[in-house]
Amino acid sequence: MNPDALRGHMDALLLSVLEREPLHGYAIIEALQERSAGALNVPTGTVYPALRRLERTGYLVSAWDTVGGRRRRTYRLTDAGRRQLEGERSAWQAFTSAIGSVLRPEAKPSGSA
Repeated sequence: MNPDALRGHMDALLLSVLEREPLHGYAIIEALQERSAGALNVPTGTVYPALRRLERTGYLVSAWDTVGGRRRRTYRLTDAGRRQLEGERSAWQAFTSAIGSVLRPEAKPSGSA
């Protein structure tokens, strides 16, 4: 998948992956790959700065944990992060609806004759 296609959607993807359970960075990358059936291969250089930014905004909190005998920073969604995720989902639905209306010219927009 074209990395430019992810621009503007990374926050929603990360928040969504963390909705179910707290995860460490590498597990987040694996979850993105798994949930996208391998289509999303996001580099660590993209994921970790985004996680730190989401933590600064209050959408995530992190703590050091031992996972598989290794010390790793684990990220968890906050209540503000859950609210943001819902907003991101609504925005995504509106976006895909608008783009779909253009890409499927046979579908007439609501309110047109």
